[in-house]
Amino acid sequence: MSRLRIFVTQPIAESALARLRPLADVEVNADSSKLISKADLCAGVARCDVLLSLLHDRIDKDVIAANPNLRAINSMVITPDHIDVAEATRRKIPVTNIPAIVTDATADLCFGLLLAVARRIVEGDKLFRGGGYPGSQSNHLAGAAVAGKTLGIVGAGRIGQAMARRAGGFGMTVIYADPRRVPEEQERRLGMTYRPLDDVLREADFITLHPQLGPDTRHLIGAREFGLMKPSAFILNTSRGPVIEEAALVEALQTKKIAGAGLDVYENEPSVAPALLTMPNVVLTPHLGSAVYELREGMAHVVVDNVIAVIEGRRPPNCINPEIYA
Repeated sequence: MSRLRIFVTQPIAESALARLRPLADVEVNADSSKLISKADLCAGVARCDVLLSLLHDRIDKDVIAANPNLRAINSMVITPDHIDVAEATRRKIPVTNIPAIVTDATADLCFGLLLAVARRIVEGDKLFRGGGYPGSQSNHLAGAAVAGKTLGIVGAGRIGQAMARRAGGFGMTVIYADPRRVPEEQERRLGMTYRPLDDVLREADFITLHPQLGPDTRHLIGAREFGLMKPSAFILNTSRGPVIEEAALVEALQTKKIAGAGLDVYENEPSVAPALLTMPNVVLTPHLGSAVYELREGMAHVVVDNVIAVIEGRRPPNCINPEIYA
């Protein structure tokens, strides 16, 4: 019997791939610098029995239909926003994900964006590399204080609470809004105070967004919400891009309704509103929330656990459409 063929859409940890190579023929798209095109993705799927995909790979009906005999879609995602799970289920193809293991890495990046935009770190780096040196007591790059300020958390789940822990180290006052209030004992332990969303927007010096993306949170922050914020406030988003109405963000920044933004996610990834690229008070990163070597290696091994289960004819441990096995 011929060996199974696995197509990997971008390079992942070599230690994880090493577990697969004795069991199957593994083909890896070697270009890690950009998303794989739909044409190349379809061609790869057509050549494989098992697909190993990453977060931004769009596995739609066309991709799934590229191989009528596709045996599994094993993805390095927590929520399968870009996978047509219904179509895969209709075709009896298991779809797997990974557990929510990116909490600390994402919170680290988010707090890094907060510090970078408040203290104008990216501007300073660019100026110094270009030969500029205004002097250590010049006001040329004076920024906003962080210690002792108010952090407003919108969405007090795992990552929101991790941000509260980090804010405690900076002596920040932490307020939060969430449809489900955190238990009182947990609020006390994390130093968090509940407020309605509008109050969080009015009171906070830094607003960090961590809601799940759904119909109720798409464009949760738009023109009305920016109008409530302090002109000195900054907004941070490491959750999902469509939580912010990007056109309204551009307008709020251009009219100085808010002071700046730190963004790791965008409404129409990988595209971004061109105006944001030109604003010095905006720090942009290309969805780096989980980009930590140790974490990415762990994530890759979870996906490989799912792939090996498929190869061995077992139900994968992280199957999100288990009804296909009924």
